[in-house]
Amino acid sequence: MNHVYWVRQEFDVVPKKEHVASCINYVDLQEYRDEFCEELVNTIPEWIYSNQKAAKIVDMMVAEEGRSDRNAQSALRTVTFQKFKNSVTEEVFLQGQFGELILFNLLQVFFDAVPLLRKMPITSSANMERFGADAIHYNFEGGTHLIYIGEAKAYSSSYKFNKAFEEALCSIRDNYKNHRTELKLYIYDDFLDEELVPVAKAYKQGKLSPVEVHLVSIILYNETDKVIGANETEKKASIMKIVTDRTGKIDKNLFDGIAPELLPRFNYIFFPLWEMAELLKSFQRLIGK
Repeated sequence: MNHVYWVRQEFDVVPKKEHVASCINYVDLQEYRDEFCEELVNTIPEWIYSNQKAAKIVDMMVAEEGRSDRNAQSALRTVTFQKFKNSVTEEVFLQGQFGELILFNLLQVFFDAVPLLRKMPITSSANMERFGADAIHYNFEGGTHLIYIGEAKAYSSSYKFNKAFEEALCSIRDNYKNHRTELKLYIYDDFLDEELVPVAKAYKQGKLSPVEVHLVSIILYNETDKVIGANETEKKASIMKIVTDRTGKIDKNLFDGIAPELLPRFNYIFFPLWEMAELLKSFQRLIGK
């Protein structure tokens, strides 16, 4: 998060409340793109495996393969990078999973919500059907169980903000309807953190109370408006103005089909990126694909 700049403020969207605008951080006049990518890649092992699962894999590598602890840690990192390839087609997942990885991190920072269901191992498994939300996270706050359903939409081509927002809105609404079925599919598999399995089971059985479900959409898109400013403060203000202008042009009719009691549960993270295709190439080089 040292390489992410963000603000919470009200935008001209529905629901009317504070949402998040975020971008790669500027220090003085420089955007910290390389540092952002490097640190994002460093979070991949945490995205793939819980601490308990990672520890078990490392212990197995040490005991069964004769590796040193440091060597096993390095091998585990390599294994996690392999998850970016489909095990059958060898197709490299990139743009979508770049967005999902950022979502994974920001859900934990902005909503204090830890992963309930880990989606990346499902995505890369040839034997598992991949559908549903990009993230399902959990928090317990103020005596209430909070389930966060996350959706990431990432578009590296230009002028895709409105399309990304519309698709994110539709997807998160549909995933809200289906997320209990999704949890049921994976509740007895290895994709839930062990300590959270009782939470998932209680929720699926209707025994988790009180509980609220919240929806989080992150919209990552290739921005083309120029960032202006003679110093760091002015550049960041320029970025926030760009996001404010983009959100102000969202078609309000998009919200008409959403139940009014559900709308207050929607949360948005707007994340403009400049030269996004080049950023994705840097990300790809770092994971060695």
